Amino acid sequence: MGPGTVRRSSLRRRFRLLPVAPSILLLAIFLLAPVAWSFYASFTNSALSGKGALDPQWIGADNYVRMLTDSVFPLSAWLTVVFVAVSAILGQSALGMAIALLMTKSGGATASWVGTAVVASWVLPEIVAAFAAYAYFSQDGTLNQLLGALGIQGANWLYAFPMAAIILANIWRGTAFSMLVYRAALSQVPRDISEAALMDGARGWQRLAYITLPIIRGSIATNLMLITLQTLAVFTLIWVMTAGGPSNASTTLPVLAYQEAFKLGDIGYGTAIASVLILIGMVFGAVYIRLLRGAKA
Repeated sequence: MGPGTVRRSSLRRRFRLLPVAPSILLLAIFLLAPVAWSFYASFTNSALSGKGALDPQWIGADNYVRMLTDSVFPLSAWLTVVFVAVSAILGQSALGMAIALLMTKSGGATASWVGTAVVASWVLPEIVAAFAAYAYFSQDGTLNQLLGALGIQGANWLYAFPMAAIILANIWRGTAFSMLVYRAALSQVPRDISEAALMDGARGWQRLAYITLPIIRGSIATNLMLITLQTLAVFTLIWVMTAGGPSNASTTLPVLAYQEAFKLGDIGYGTAIASVLILIGMVFGAVYIRLLRGAKA
């Protein structure tokens, strides 16, 4: 290969990058720059007021060392893992798959009505959905009214079982996305393969486990990645329903970062917590990308 060929190949690569250059620039300005600033601020004593606001100083890894002695941080990290695992990976994904399978089997008007009912919660603005969930689980809310009509004593669910309440609310809010992804994936499963397995005597659960799920495993991995990253960042729903209480019983990492940075004014420590959350999201993303590559292989 001569110098002229190498030069032409290099020019072609540059021209191919030109159409996406504006997107790369916008991504750098509105995503990479704030993330980079967040990491930098996590190594300073930046604050909302006082000396830390006027002249933030570099303090190294002090904010990260502080996490090791902060009794709230490990609790928040654990609650975040529970929230993501139960409400996203188990709740939204499993329920979305179940609804998609039922819609595929029923079809017609039933599928249309079910789909509309499920999607209704997803299209609501997040703040509206959060207030609706609060109204449902509050002491004088809809759930206790329904239980009272059945002669059952209700409870203050947001105080007695805060994590259970926000997990159920997040499942209600986000299941529609998984349902839509799986509904589209199931429509691409070849009918002749499933019918051949049926003729060979395979039961419904066998066709699902050995034919349907392996065929749509790429969609499953994509959906899990998206809902996991989205659930990691949930803030409004939790803040409106419980504000992280009672006694930090529902304080996930996004809530803790907000409290430290904007309620207590410690921007440095708050951004350190947010940086840990970013790293957790990157780990999840790397795992799911690996799963996606395996699904395509």
